Amino acid sequence: QVQLVESGGGLVQAGGSLRLSCAASGRAFGSYNMGWFRQAPGKEREFVAAMRWSGGMTNYADSVKGRFTISGDNDRNTVYLQMNSLKPEDTAVYYCAAVIGIFTRSTMTDKDKYRYWGQGTQVTVSS
Repeated sequence: QVQLVESGGGLVQAGGSLRLSCAASGRAFGSYNMGWFRQAPGKEREFVAAMRWSGGMTNYADSVKGRFTISGDNDRNTVYLQMNSLKPEDTAVYYCAAVIGIFTRSTMTDKDKYRYWGQGTQVTVSS
């Protein structure tokens, strides 16, 4: 059974930074795709960023390109989302997700493709 546990959320002022962590356990993640999604109140869950453990291919939503960076630590089975220059519109619950397989850059953005999800961590950006 795969378990994902997010941490690192909180309250930050606009322009500030946060780093989210997603600790993965249950199996080796070398052949997994890892994604970050977010959901604001009253809105659908949307894609933020994703990476493939093997090969390191990444993809980002246009709204976060140049501000967010996804990365992974193989030794710790942990995926990170470094968020810089935060804006009030980044306020949401952020979820980590994982699925085994080799995805295209486009497929990585589809939340319905992911099998495992964390419980989410709240990020609030004040103006």
